Amino acid sequence: MPLDFLLLAVGGALLYFGAEWLVQGAAGLALRLGVSPLLIGLTIVSYATSAPELAVSVSAALSGDSPLVLGNVFGSNIANIGLILGLTALLSPPHSDGSMAKRELLVLLAATLAAPLLLIDGTLGRSDGIGLVVGSGLFTWLTIRWSRSRKVDLDEVPTGETRGKAVLAGIGVLGLVVLIAGGEAFVRGAVGVAQALGVDERVIGLTIVAFGTSVPELAASIVAALRGHSDLAIGNVVGSNIFNLLLVLGMAAVVDPFSANNAEMRIELVFLGVLTLGALVVLSRKRTITRIEGFLLTSSYFAFLGLLVLQLR
Repeated sequence: MPLDFLLLAVGGALLYFGAEWLVQGAAGLALRLGVSPLLIGLTIVSYATSAPELAVSVSAALSGDSPLVLGNVFGSNIANIGLILGLTALLSPPHSDGSMAKRELLVLLAATLAAPLLLIDGTLGRSDGIGLVVGSGLFTWLTIRWSRSRKVDLDEVPTGETRGKAVLAGIGVLGLVVLIAGGEAFVRGAVGVAQALGVDERVIGLTIVAFGTSVPELAASIVAALRGHSDLAIGNVVGSNIFNLLLVLGMAAVVDPFSANNAEMRIELVFLGVLTLGALVVLSRKRTITRIEGFLLTSSYFAFLGLLVLQLR
C-alpha cells in the first residue's frame, strides 16, 4: 500500500510536467507548420493521450478479461466528457469554433452508436475489430483533409514562437513519454490501492483504470485550456473518445475477440450516450462553454460513479 501511494504521487508529478511539455511542443509546432491547433489536438495529441487506454485494453484482451476492456473504453469516454471537459470548463472555459458540428462530432456520435450495436449479438469478433481500426484510420485521413478548410487562429497558439520545428517536436515527444510514464505509474498505484481495499474488478475497470488511463487527457486538456489553447483541449477530448471507440476497442478485438452482455452495461451505455449528446450540444456552435455547463458535465460523471456504487449493493 505505501508503494502504491508513492506511485500515485510520482505519477501525478510526471503527468503535470509531461502535459506542460506536450502542450508547449504541440501548440508551438502547430504555429510553425501553419496548421490548426484543433488538427493537432484531434490527431497527434489524441493518439498520444489514448496510448494508455490502448496498452491497458490490449493487455486485458490478451488475458481474456473483456469486462476490463469494455470498462476501460466506456469508462474513459465517460470520464473524458463528464470529468475532463467539465473540469476544463470550470477552470478555464474553452471556446468552441463550431467547425466540428458537421464533421468530427458526427463521427463521435456514429462511433458511440456503433460500439453497442456491434455488441448486440454478445460478441465483438475479429472482423468487427478490423472494421473499427479501419474506421480510425479513415477518420484520421478525413481530419487532415477537413483541416485544410479551417483558418488558423493565431490567438490559439503562442505568438512570437522562435524555437525550431525539431526543438518543438523534441519537447512534444519528451512530454508524451513523461505523460505516458506518469499515467502508467498512476494506474498501477490506483489499481493497487483498489485491490487492497477489495474493490470489484468490473468497478476497477469502469472507475480506477478508466480514470487512470484518462489522466493524460485530463492533464493535457486542462493545461492547454489554462494556457489559452482551447482548440487543442477540445480536440483532445473529442479525438480521444473517437480513437478509444475505434482504435482501442478495435485493436483489442483484433488481438483476441471477446464476448459481452449489453444488459450488464446498462448504466455505462446510458451515461455514455447522454454525455455524448451533451458534448454535441455544447460544442456544435461557435461559443464559449460556460462554467454552468462544466458543472453539469462534472456532476453527471459523479452521478455515474454514485449509481455504480449503488448497483453493487
